[in-house]
Amino acid sequence: MKFSEEKIDEGYHVTGYEQGVIIVNGVPKTSSVIISFERLIEDWAPAHIDQLCAQHMNPLLELQPELVLIGTGDTLKFPAIEHYACLIQQNVGVEIMDSAAACRTYNILLNEGRKVAAGIILSATDT
Repeated sequence: MKFSEEKIDEGYHVTGYEQGVIIVNGVPKTSSVIISFERLIEDWAPAHIDQLCAQHMNPLLELQPELVLIGTGDTLKFPAIEHYACLIQQNVGVEIMDSAAACRTYNILLNEGRKVAAGIILSATDT
């Protein structure tokens, strides 16, 4: 789905999402990413939500967000809490949702001026 066209002067925004592809500032990415206003981290290690583990939260914590969105792929699947407990322990809010919803929510929160980061998993199929 293409997102509403907005003029992007600075920062990283999601400009589109479809199964297995996230478009950041007009550039398609086909592997899982971490996105925040300041940084785009490509090739984030989990290719599927079942591969997510606690160490994958370290790059998100380094961004010092107030809220983290975790996009779980094409469908919503909750990871075990121990995989993201370190975020909660650091008083970072965590929301789990499918990747399309995470992309939309990221843009909304970013436009509200929130310090948000999103880990978007781009699994093409969920098993």
